Amino acid sequence: MAATDLSRFNNDWYDPGRPAIVRALWFLANAGLMKSSLPGSRWRSSLLRLFGAKMGKGVVIKPCVNIKYPWNLTIGAHTWIGENVWIDNLGEVVIGSNCCLSQGAFLLCGNHDYKKETFDLMVQPITLANGVWIGAKSVVCPGVQCGEHSVLSAGSVATKNMEPMKIYAGNPAVFVRERVLGS
Repeated sequence: MAATDLSRFNNDWYDPGRPAIVRALWFLANAGLMKSSLPGSRWRSSLLRLFGAKMGKGVVIKPCVNIKYPWNLTIGAHTWIGENVWIDNLGEVVIGSNCCLSQGAFLLCGNHDYKKETFDLMVQPITLANGVWIGAKSVVCPGVQCGEHSVLSAGSVATKNMEPMKIYAGNPAVFVRERVLGS
């Protein structure tokens, strides 16, 4: 019977996208500023831009947000990032305009291959189209694409793509009903 052997784990193939010194500087900025409870959104956006994030105008970033690699992040205009959101973007994360990531939401680009003895790292991008709402304490898993104006209800886990204008809930999240805007 085969068994997991973490002593053989090797992710040398993974390229975080910036030299070690830039990653170290970001680690300090993220830990000391982004994840702080200090108020203010504009300076958080400016800090992310300084480290390579592509940001639209009017983005609101609340306190205590954790972002792994800003150079792998694109955020459209007028998007809200709530308190304690964690964007673990080992891969590319694209968030459209007018999106809302509620408190404690978690975007997770990395995972491990539990079928392999070496527990290999797997990285896939995440895309949130315009108008997506990710509810509080929800998780969006690697490779998931959330269609325009889709909703992931609070505490849910999206393991598969979400279609536009649909509301999903549960773990794993399943379609619950259509989203109707303007009523």
